[in-house]
Order: sequence, then C-alpha cells, then structure tokens
Amino acid sequence: MSGVVPGTPRVLRAMNDRAALDLLLEHGTLSRTRIGKLTGLSKPTASQLLARLEAAGLVVVTGATEGRPGPSAQLYSLNPRAAYAAGLDVNPERILAAVADVTGAVVGEFELPTPGRERQDVVGQVRAALDGAVKDARIDVSEVRRLVIGTPGAFDPATGRLRYASHLPGWHSPTLLDELAAALPMPFEYENDVNLVAVAEQRLGAAKGHGDFVLLWNQEGLGAALVLGGRLHRGFTGGAGEVGFLPVPGAPLVRGVTKANSGGYQELAGAQTVPGLAREAGIDTPDQPYVATASALLATAAERHGTDPRYAALLDAYAVRLATGLASLVAVLDPELVVLSGEAVVPGGEPLRARVQAELTELAAARPTLVLASVPRRPVLRGALESALATTRDEVFDTSRS
Repeated sequence: MSGVVPGTPRVLRAMNDRAALDLLLEHGTLSRTRIGKLTGLSKPTASQLLARLEAAGLVVVTGATEGRPGPSAQLYSLNPRAAYAAGLDVNPERILAAVADVTGAVVGEFELPTPGRERQDVVGQVRAALDGAVKDARIDVSEVRRLVIGTPGAFDPATGRLRYASHLPGWHSPTLLDELAAALPMPFEYENDVNLVAVAEQRLGAAKGHGDFVLLWNQEGLGAALVLGGRLHRGFTGGAGEVGFLPVPGAPLVRGVTKANSGGYQELAGAQTVPGLAREAGIDTPDQPYVATASALLATAAERHGTDPRYAALLDAYAVRLATGLASLVAVLDPELVVLSGEAVVPGGEPLRARVQAELTELAAARPTLVLASVPRRPVLRGALESALATTRDEVFDTSRS
C-alpha cells in the first residue's frame, strides 16, 4: 500500500508541525514554551518539533526573551526565505506585479504600464511584469512557487476564453492559458479581480471570520464577489458577480451588454455617474478621469455633508442608486454581510455607508450588515498574493512527505 496512512506517527508529526507553523504565521514569534502551551505538546515534543522544522529550513531562531526573571528563552519565527509566491493585477492601463515571502510580507513590486496598447504579446508582458517584481525582490524566479493572475471578467472553463471583459485587449485568445503555462516557470492560476478583493477582505480585512458575504466593488467597473459557505461562487461560466450587467429600476435597458461592456446597474451607479450627480447638486467637478473625480467628490462629501447640503444631497442620491442594485443581490442571496469596496465607494466613508444601509433596509426584506472594505492598498494584488500564498503554504508546510 503506497502513501501515508492516517494516524501513523508521521502524519501526527505533520499535523503538529502544521499547527506550530500556523501559530508562528499568526503570532510572528513564539518561544518553545509558548508553542507547547498553544499546541498542547510537552516540552520535549515541542523541542523535537522545532528542531525538525529548523532543520527543514521552515523556522529560524530570531532572538531571545528579555526582561523576565529566569533564563532567557529562544524565540522562533517562520523562515521568510522558505518560499515565495507572486500575484498580478491586470487592467487595460497597466499590470501590477508583486512577490511575497511565506510570511506574507511583500518583498518586491513592479508596475508595467500598458496604456493604449493592443496587447499582442500578452505572454511577454506577463513575464516582464513578473520578472520586474522578482528583480525588485532580489531573488531568482525559480524561487517563486506559485503565481495568481487577476483580471477583469473570467476565463470560461469550457472554452478557455476570457469573458465579460471586452475592454481588455489581447487577452481573449482561446490558447492564451496554454501559452502562459508554457512560458511561466511556476504553476499559475487566474481569478476574477473582484473575487481577489473578496479574498483579501476575507483573509485580512472587513470580512475576516465571515463565511457568507457579498463584496460590492465600484471602481473602473461595477462588480460583485459572492462568498457562500466560505467559498467563492464563480458560476457556470465564471460570470457570477458581474452585476454591472444587471437590469435595475431607474436605468434604461441595455441590450447587447457584452458588446457594450455595460448594463443597467453600471449605468445607474457606476463611478462615472458620480460627477453628474455632483453637478445636479450644484457642485463643481474637477476635470479628471471619472474614478479619480468620483473618489475626490466622495471624500469631500464625507467631510462636509454635515455642513454643506449640496454634499449631503450627493450622498443621498448616490446611496439610493447603490442600494437599488444591492437589493436584488440581497433578495437572492440573503448574505450575512455586505462589504462596500472600491475607490468610488470607500472614500464616502461612514456617511455613505450609513445611507446605503438605510436605503437597503427600505428596499430589501433581509437585513445584512454593511461595512466598508478595510484592505487599504492594492486589494486586487493583495488578494492575488493571499491566494497564491495559501496554496504555497499548503505545499511547503506539509512535512508528511519529508
């Protein structure tokens, strides 16, 4: 009989090893005594465990306890060089790349601008972005164990084609995934960008500890991520959460939505509507790209809504529009939590969140809690890293085969 039999000493040791490694990941540094208490292991067993993990290159001694009576105790932490993972965030204007060590610390970043280009060499651009981040991390690309690529839309598992993202040139070849697999020196996965924001919020942010939630993302486009029973729900073609296409009251029907790359909810509540709502309220709008304009207007509204009725009116009008589409999602999914995310929502802060919550209470029978996203920087990229790290840690922390 091949393989490892559950319950054998090797498996039990591997389970204890993983428990200790997860504790070090959570706490940063721990002494042998503390690891023993948290795992329930005896001092001799904890000592053997740490010696084994140190020999395997998974943990390192990082110092000793100070300022306490009695002899000092060695402190252990994860060896950050034990493994690396990478993530990419792709949109029509640029590719962001980052490398993180096994602790989750970002050690390298790179931005490859791609404005106005027909991406004839998508594979080359992916490699260039990845290589830039690897170079910044001062490691060899062979040390990166896994890559996760985040894009708008989703690759249809039946055809291998990217769908729901006609605005992303060069990414629609049915052979692209095979070409990437041949060109990349590590295993890779792809994921919808909004889904990756949800991963970041579930691991590190406002949805931590929640198994059922909806994340509404409003930035260059309006989309949602659906997490049900602790898992992302992607749908049959990968299009679950493409709520920008959702027909909604208050917006004309949009036909040929994939060709138009828009729909009713996008037309009603997308970031591009905020400057118009501001002008209707009597507010002068800056001459900037619409996402930056929406972000600036909402940030100002969050500060001045209590003293300037124009900004209160902007928040009121926008909240109605956001809640209109959310009501449909809530009626179908009945989530525990709704996370509001993206540069066309978060800058509105608590004043906007409270208004959307109040409107949703009027429009929907269910009563989910609404919260603002709390992963502050590059959430798509952070979600890609977290996804890549999860698989990497499962591989590296599994000592049953060693």
